[in-house]
Amino acid sequence: MAKRKIISGNHAVAEAAIKAGCRFFAGYPITPSSEIAEKLSEVLPKYGGRFIQMEDELASMGAVIGASLTGAKVLTATSGPGFSLKQENLGFAIMAEIPVVVVNVQRGGPSTGLPTFTSQQDLMQARWGRHGDQEIIVLMPDSVQETYDLTIRAFNLAEKYRTPVILLSDEVISHMSEPVDIPDEVEIVDRAKPDVPPEEYYPFDSSKGLVPPLAPYGTGYRYHITGLNHDKTGFPSNDPEIVHNQMLRKLNKIRKNTDDIVEVEEFKLKGAKYAIFALGSVGRTAKQTVINLRKEGVPIGVFRPKTLWPFPEKEIIELGKKVEKIFVIELNYGQIIGEVERWVSKYTEVEWYGRATGRLIPPREIGAFIKEKIE
Repeated sequence: MAKRKIISGNHAVAEAAIKAGCRFFAGYPITPSSEIAEKLSEVLPKYGGRFIQMEDELASMGAVIGASLTGAKVLTATSGPGFSLKQENLGFAIMAEIPVVVVNVQRGGPSTGLPTFTSQQDLMQARWGRHGDQEIIVLMPDSVQETYDLTIRAFNLAEKYRTPVILLSDEVISHMSEPVDIPDEVEIVDRAKPDVPPEEYYPFDSSKGLVPPLAPYGTGYRYHITGLNHDKTGFPSNDPEIVHNQMLRKLNKIRKNTDDIVEVEEFKLKGAKYAIFALGSVGRTAKQTVINLRKEGVPIGVFRPKTLWPFPEKEIIELGKKVEKIFVIELNYGQIIGEVERWVSKYTEVEWYGRATGRLIPPREIGAFIKEKIE
């Protein structure tokens, strides 16, 4: 049975992290994510976990990487400028294949921007904030319930694919309070551990599949971790064949599992002539827009990725073949529009509407824009 309670989006992250098995948090206070740290500072010790407020965001990211290597499930949370500071160590975690969950509660930017207001201006930073070829998993909730559910999923994906996972929330979702069903039991995934003795273990052994087992430090398995390109032992290598094979494995463990990773929501799209592409909190106003427009006889629905990265290529192409127009609505000045156009422009028309003033775009405004474009 599920227990229902009214909580905020940030507190949903904290409670779901505990449920998923998180036992270590390192972070630095920053609006609008601070309630996650505040709640975990109170709750984690009750479950035998550890909470550390670090001196800055760089150190916070380093701390969760170190804790994850001991076998702990780990979380850090931030917003805006703090997310920028995490990028270098986040790239290290991608290269070293270390499971971590990073929550970024988006706020207005750039720089200090609008600290207490919402935006969706970190969509491309989440994908390409680090240098180098890479894949990353990014999840985006549109409600407090989904924040709870996707936080657990973020931990499961991080453990399953031995990779960092980003939960990309925003100020609206993080600070609103809604009823949430909290189940007694949830699916929990733990990282694969080696089935060989320490002397036969290699942390990046491609013969073990796309996701090699990860031995916890302190259990008798000694191995090297570096941000340099490396061979199966973890020690640096610049041999072209080794570099190519290791990099390709890192990319393919996500690219070849998109059917497992990608999730989308389709709202009233059956028989629709038009579609709204929306993410996160914009998905809420998009759904109300659809309800309003359908009362006026406009056949329209909402396509909302719960998984932003890897991008739902197959699903958006299928949509593009079915509708006459896709309206991309964003709380920024044009970020994900390019990705939508990349995949569907050969099948259908794409229109864009958005801004980043710290406020949601109301349904009546979205509706007026859509009607202007289809009349």
